[in-house]
Amino acid sequence: MKTIKLILKSGREKPILGRHPWIFSGAIDRIDDDYEVGDLVRVLSAKNQFLGTGYLNPRSQIVVRMLRFDEGPVDESFFEARIRQALDLRSRFIPPKTNAYRLIHSEGDFLPGLTVDRYSEYLVAQFQTAGIDKWKEPILDFLEKNLKPKGIYEKDDSDVREWEGLQKRVGQLRGEEPPDYVQIEENGIPFIVDIHAGQKTGFFLDQRENRKLVSQYASEKRVLNLFSYTGGFSVYAAKAGAARVISVDTSERALNTCRGNFELNQLTGPAYEFEEKDCFDYLRETQEEFDVIIVDPPAFAKSKDHVMQASRAYKDINLWALKRMAAGGLLYTSSCSSHVDPDLFQKIIFAAAKDARRDVQILRKTSHPLDHPINVYHPEGEYLKGLFCRVSG
Repeated sequence: MKTIKLILKSGREKPILGRHPWIFSGAIDRIDDDYEVGDLVRVLSAKNQFLGTGYLNPRSQIVVRMLRFDEGPVDESFFEARIRQALDLRSRFIPPKTNAYRLIHSEGDFLPGLTVDRYSEYLVAQFQTAGIDKWKEPILDFLEKNLKPKGIYEKDDSDVREWEGLQKRVGQLRGEEPPDYVQIEENGIPFIVDIHAGQKTGFFLDQRENRKLVSQYASEKRVLNLFSYTGGFSVYAAKAGAARVISVDTSERALNTCRGNFELNQLTGPAYEFEEKDCFDYLRETQEEFDVIIVDPPAFAKSKDHVMQASRAYKDINLWALKRMAAGGLLYTSSCSSHVDPDLFQKIIFAAAKDARRDVQILRKTSHPLDHPINVYHPEGEYLKGLFCRVSG
C-alpha cells in the first residue's frame, strides 16, 4: 500500500508530538497529489520533521488518524502485532464465566476505527474509518486463523461510516452467520443477545462492571431500570434477590428480549414488570418510590452542537429519578456521550439534586471496564462516565 506525504502548518505539530492520534483539517498545510481515501500518510512538520504515520481521509472531519509515531512500517505484521497485544490484555483481565466482551477497542487499542466484540463463538466487527477498511481482509484473516470463531459478522450501520464517506454495511464476513439470538454468559449469568437488530453490536458490554456493582445492593430492594434495553441491569438485580424490578423502555423488541432474559434465568412472577413507555413520561406519571434506580440512557449528545440540549435532558431525567427515590436509596446514573465530559456530567447531577431538593452523596465514580481501555493520549476516548450515589433528605 502506497504512502504519501502530508505537511502540517507551522506550529501545529504539538498535539502529534504529544502522541494525540487525530489531525484535523485546520492543521494541514498541504498533501501530496494522487492519493486515495484511506491511504497511509507520512506526517511532517512545517520544518520537515517526521512525526509519524497514519490513515488519510480528507472527506472526514478527522483527516488523519495516527497509527505510529516512529519510522517503523505499517503493514500486515504491524496490525497483527497490535491485535495480539489487544488479545493478550483480554486474556489476562476478563472475569471468569464471561464469554462476551470487547476484543479490540479502536483508539484505546491503538487501532483507530476498528472495533471487534466477542459473543460466545461469534465475532462482531466494525470497520468505521476508510483507513481501517482498506485493511479489512488481512485483519479478518488473522482473526479467523487465531481465534477460530464460528463466524464473523459486520455491524457497520452507524453514521460514523457515512461521515467517512463510506457506505453502511451489515452482513456476514466469514464463517457461519450468527442466529437471531446468541446466548452468552457474563459473570456466570446467561443472556440472549440480538446481534442483528440490537443496538451497538447487540449488548452494552461496557456496563458489565457497573451491572455487577449495582446488583450488590439490590437484595430485597425495589429496583427501577430506566432505558432498560434488553435488561442487563434488571437481570443482575433480580438474580441478587431484588424484591421488585421494573424495566422501562420504548422498544417493544428490546423489552421482549428483556423478558426472554428473565425467563432464561428462571425469573418469573409478578415481582418483575416490563413497561413499554417513554422513561421521562413514566417518571412523571408514577407515584411510586424506589430503593435503587438505574438511569442508563442512550447518548443524548451526538455532537458538540447537541451538548446544551443533552445537558437539559440528562438533568431532567435525573431530577425526576431523584424525586422518585426513597430516602437512603441508591442511584446509578451514567452518560455515554463523549461530548459530555465527566466534570460537566457531575455538574448536571448537582443541578438536578439541587432542584429536587435532595441530599446526594457520590459513593463511586465509574467508567469503562478493562476490555474498553482508554489511550492516555486520547482523552476523547473516555466516553462512558457513571456516578453511583446515595440519596437522602
